[in-house]
Amino acid sequence: MKRRLVSLSGTMVLGLGLGLAHADDIDAAARIAAQRVAVGTCATCHGPQGHSLSPKFPVLAGQHAKYLVAQLQAFKAQTRGDPDALGYMWGMAAPLNEELMTSLADYYSRQTPIAGPTGGAALITRGKDIYQNGDSAAGIPPCGGCHGAAAAGTDDFPRLAGQHVQYVMKQLRSFQNNMRNVAVMHGVARGLQLNDMEAVATYLQALGP
Repeated sequence: MKRRLVSLSGTMVLGLGLGLAHADDIDAAARIAAQRVAVGTCATCHGPQGHSLSPKFPVLAGQHAKYLVAQLQAFKAQTRGDPDALGYMWGMAAPLNEELMTSLADYYSRQTPIAGPTGGAALITRGKDIYQNGDSAAGIPPCGGCHGAAAAGTDDFPRLAGQHVQYVMKQLRSFQNNMRNVAVMHGVARGLQLNDMEAVATYLQALGP
């Protein structure tokens, strides 16, 4: 299945030129090609319009385009090292050129995000407190300092609102053990206990647009 998906991505890449593209420069043909890849290939894991059905795979709808391009570049360069990067995305990103990366990122950034399922009230309350205020005793800064008060993210920091609990926890563990070698996030995650990770992730999943 993985080889078939990579082949589909590669087929679409052949129709696009090489070189770095910017969102303002994306033409109609590139947008159509990106939508075909998103619907015909990426949706297998990430769901229709980037609303993944499996909590193992991240929600991409409404994610910032610049951040998505950076992640696709890291997958292609094999510098992002979390388990699913190795298992899925290194191969998926290999045939993508810069124009298709930019067009795909633009496509997903234009999709409407939604709130995920609501978890337990106590978990959400604890998670909200950690997200908004951090935990000074554990050396954890407020998450909103980078990801925004509503977890909507920025060009450089991902949108977390509405993201799956399982996916958020998996990434926090990857930061904690340095599989994803991001110094800032390693510093944040190393002080988080498993129940705190679950609380923050549960709070984030319930946030809407």
